[in-house]
Amino acid sequence: MKRPLILRLFVILFLTGCQTRVPAPDPDVIPVTLPVVPTPIGQSGEWDLLFSDEFNGTALDPSKWTTCYWWNNGGCTIGSNNELEWYQPENVFVADGHLHLQAQRKTIDANNGETYFFTSGIISSGRSTSDQMGHAGLVFQYGYVEIKAKLPGGRGLWPAFWMLPDNNESKPEVDIIEVLGHAPDTVHMALHYHELNGNDARAKNVWAGPDFSAGWHTFAIAWQADALIWYVDGLERWRYTDQLYIPNQPMYLLLNLAVGGDWPGAPEGSTIFPSDYEIDYVRVWR
Repeated sequence: MKRPLILRLFVILFLTGCQTRVPAPDPDVIPVTLPVVPTPIGQSGEWDLLFSDEFNGTALDPSKWTTCYWWNNGGCTIGSNNELEWYQPENVFVADGHLHLQAQRKTIDANNGETYFFTSGIISSGRSTSDQMGHAGLVFQYGYVEIKAKLPGGRGLWPAFWMLPDNNESKPEVDIIEVLGHAPDTVHMALHYHELNGNDARAKNVWAGPDFSAGWHTFAIAWQADALIWYVDGLERWRYTDQLYIPNQPMYLLLNLAVGGDWPGAPEGSTIFPSDYEIDYVRVWR
């Protein structure tokens, strides 16, 4: 039986009025977008971000970093390695959202009385002075440390990412990555320490992957009381578990681009200068 036309119109109007109406947005109300807290690449679980630098500004943050070792003397180097560079603040700069540690072929008469034919860049979250009461950007004990970086290639270039103890000692030393410019597909990972008898010792692993000078990659370490675990691009590459020698004291971070030295050798004519070690971010979680 067909309903009269007027009844059908009444039912349609009634049902339309019962529909939920969404109010129009208030133009004066600004929506709040919560920041996305990054988590470690390839890791699960909950993490607290202890420290980060995304290098999104226009200059290096001096509250987080210094541009020399603690033996800063208007520049610095590691003489025991016979390195050829003298680190200078102007070789460290931030541009286009990345940190650049730039090696240059440049002659400089250093404050240590030596002449160097290369300058380069370094950053440290430790102190720029031997005074242990001085400011440090980050000193921590245990955590997950990660960078995203693009490494330079070329004989004589030696980019590194590592940790040292906060007591002005050279050991224990944790080398998260070291790469020699003439073999940019090979990552060296190491722990340097003193044995119980006082002798110097080293545990080391070498892992071959892609050409790390051809693109961006992540390099990380999980520093735990019972293990040191190295990661490249979120995948475990090596694990060290001798708790007797795993560092248990506060440490700080270093990133540097060395030139020459006993291990990598001197640059050749084919080595490009200036050459940059580029870092997209540095992050530490607990």
